[in-house]
Amino acid sequence: MSFFVYLIASKKKNKIISYVGYTNDLKKRLLLHNSGKGAKFTKGSFWKLIYKKKYMTKQKAMSEEFKLKKNYILRKRIKLKFFEKIK
Repeated sequence: MSFFVYLIASKKKNKIISYVGYTNDLKKRLLLHNSGKGAKFTKGSFWKLIYKKKYMTKQKAMSEEFKLKKNYILRKRIKLKFFEKIK
């Protein structure tokens, strides 16, 4: 079984907010976030998947999720790169 570390983003009051997580079913997890049944932080917003990376073990995915959550510079770079593409 493979696991994914993902970054989703949403616009709130002209600010881009993001959320990092891990899952073994990316489509289902994104659907949960957008239906208000995901993490408490993600309720009430429409989220777009802007980054994903596949890992072969849950432990490795959890470790990389933690690193991405703490690396605000990398998260900002990913957000800017994604939103530059859609302009």
